[in-house]
Amino acid sequence: MRGLDVHLLDTVSADAARRPRLRANFNFHPADDFPAHRLLNAIEPDSYLPPHRHLDANKDETLIVLRGQLGALCFDDQGHVRQHWLLTAGGDCWGIEIPHGVWHTVIALQPGTVIFEAKSGPYCPLLPEEKAPWAPAEGDAEARIYLQQIRRNFL
Repeated sequence: MRGLDVHLLDTVSADAARRPRLRANFNFHPADDFPAHRLLNAIEPDSYLPPHRHLDANKDETLIVLRGQLGALCFDDQGHVRQHWLLTAGGDCWGIEIPHGVWHTVIALQPGTVIFEAKSGPYCPLLPEEKAPWAPAEGDAEARIYLQQIRRNFL
């Protein structure tokens, strides 16, 4: 057994802050091929997670904010924001269920944001049809501008 405490959140947040992508995860599942994935995901505000979807009917996701604040967005097939949620640790809305097939992304809105994520394994890299064709890829020159545009949903 293992305690899940503030020290663990601090550790994974510090790891995220040091990485170029400004995010880090701490897996509770033993391997990528394990059937159930449970993990902490620390995300800093300038980290860009390109909108995507999971087409596998077993890849619904549950996200719960343990610390900080997260913006969650879902999009239609043309890239228009359909809905957005402000998720705050200890707030009125602190988690979200994302069904498979839904275009989505999340944005950290406070430094030190950490979420608990649960979904089915095994880990599989995104297929081309699971990557949003209307959004810049991570590392593209337009990614920072796009991140700022979608962040406006939470101002």
